[in-house]
Formats: sequence, C-alpha cells, structure tokens
Amino acid sequence: MMSDRDFTRRLLQTVATVAGAGILFAVLWAAREALLLIYISALIAMGFSPIVRVLERVRGVPRWLAILVIYLAIVAVLVLVGLMIIPPLVAQAATLWAKMPTYFNEFQTYLIKRKLMLHRVTLEEAVQSAPTGTGGNAVGTVLVAISSLIGGVFGFITILILSFYLLIEAQSMFDALMRFAPAGRRADVATAARQAVIKVSAWLRAQLVLAGVMGVFATIGLYLLGVPYFYVIALIAAIGETIPIVGPIIGGITAVAVSITVSPQLALMVGGYFLVLHQLEANVLVPKIMERGVGVSPVVVMVALLVGGALWGLVGAILAIPTAAIISVIVSEFAGEEDVRIQRIR
Repeated sequence: MMSDRDFTRRLLQTVATVAGAGILFAVLWAAREALLLIYISALIAMGFSPIVRVLERVRGVPRWLAILVIYLAIVAVLVLVGLMIIPPLVAQAATLWAKMPTYFNEFQTYLIKRKLMLHRVTLEEAVQSAPTGTGGNAVGTVLVAISSLIGGVFGFITILILSFYLLIEAQSMFDALMRFAPAGRRADVATAARQAVIKVSAWLRAQLVLAGVMGVFATIGLYLLGVPYFYVIALIAAIGETIPIVGPIIGGITAVAVSITVSPQLALMVGGYFLVLHQLEANVLVPKIMERGVGVSPVVVMVALLVGGALWGLVGAILAIPTAAIISVIVSEFAGEEDVRIQRIR
C-alpha cells in the first residue's frame, strides 16, 4: 500500500511534469516564428547537402567554397530574373493604366445595352462614390504591407545565413546530436537521417522539374496565342510553380493582366489556358512527379498540402511535402524495427 509520503511525492512529480510540459509548450508557441525559420533553413541545408558533397568529392572544392558557389549562383539567378521580369511588368502596368478609361467605358456600354445600367459615369465619379471612411484603413493597410515586406526580406536573409552555417557545421552538429541517441540505436538514427536528406533533396529537384515543365507549357501556349512578353510571363509561371496553390494563380493573373492590354478576347483565352494548366498541375503533375522523385504517394501529397495549408497557410503548403517525406522515413524505420521485433518473438 502506498504511504502518504510516497503519494505526496508522486503527486508533486506529476504536477511538476504537467507544469513543465505546459511551460515548454508555451515557450515553443511563443517562439513558433523563429522555429519556423530554423526549420526552413534546415530543409534548405538538407536539400543542398548532396550538391555540396558532390562538389567536395568530385571537384575537390573546400566545403565553404562549395556552399559559397551555390549561394552566389542562386543570387545571380535571382538578379537575372528580376532584371528580366520587372521592366516589362512596369511597362505593361503603365499601358494597362493608360487604357483603363477605355475599358471602363466599354464595360459600361455592355451593361447599358443589357439594361443593367441606366446612365454612364466617369472613372472619377466612380472613385468618388466609393464607400467613405476607408482612408485611415487604407493607410493602415499600406503600413502593414510595408512592415510585412520588410519582415519578409529580413526573414529571407536570416534563412540564407542560417542555412549557410548549417551546411558548414552539418557534420559537427550531427555528431553532437548523435550523443543523445542510445548507443544501440545510433546506426538506425544515422540511416534515417541520411534517408531524410535524400528525400528532401529529391523534393527540391522535383520542384525544379515542375517549374521547368510549367515554364515550357506556358511559353509554348502564350507564344502560340500571341501574348506580348510571353517569355517573362512563362518565367513568372515557372517561379510560381514552386509556391503551392497560390503560385500558379499568380502566373495566371499576370498572363491575363498582360493579355488584356491587347484585347479582352485574348485575356479570356489566356485565362482558360491557364485554368487548364492549373488543373493539370494540381491533379496530375504534382502528385506523379512527387511520387516518383520523393517516394510519397499522390494521396499523401494531396493530404499533406491540405493539412499544411490549413495549419500554416501558404508556408505550411510549401513545407508540407518535405515534412511528409521526413515523417515517412521515421515511420518506415519504426515499422521496420517493429517487424523485426515481432519476427524475433515468433
């Protein structure tokens, strides 16, 4: 029978454990944004790790130089893409703004012919008749947008720097973490870690393949339809392919916005073409390419995208597939060990 002293001691231990778990959860929740940056940096480091090893072994390049070469190549590509995209988009935006009154009048003519509108209004009157009292909200929205943009830039820089150091210190950090694993399980943990790195790297390659495929389809379709700056729009569509759900929509909106400067009919055709591309991408390309490259079934891919998007929005959707791949490695290791244990018992 348990004595009063033992009961009190166990009660205090239980209360302390629950309180400690609650405090730990509160701390992790408060630091969730920082932890998310760390997790993204770790995924990037895992994705580029095989490339770094290839440069080290095949080319005999020092590890820090191999990482620096990869980062310089990424920065060069980003700068080149910016130089290709920004000037044509600015020109198209100016053209669209100049033609806006004409489109507004054509739209009014359409409504008047169908008895949906009684008399014409100017664009200035339409703006003045907009709901009042939104000036302060508009200023606040702009300030929030600027703050979010600055925060996003700093977050991006933080991820680049942190992933750089994670790649440099990968082996020493792995050796330090392995000390916390039981001696008999270290080989299994090392195998699972290698498999996770392989899958995350395969996910990164699959993203590049998807971007290339969508870029080619967009280029061919827009060229045949006669859309101006088709190569720029195709590049935006390819880059947007790396962003689940929202990315293809951004590419389609950009294509329609550029096409409407030519004619509404062309914009309608381009919109239909990108709608077909989006359905092809979401229901065929993403599940199949991810299944072949990452080894995750189409069902798991779609479920991971839905769950990740529901939990963390756009960021969760982006991280859903590599996270599912890592979880699948862990589950496979535990399932394999359980099968071996059951066979030994039998």
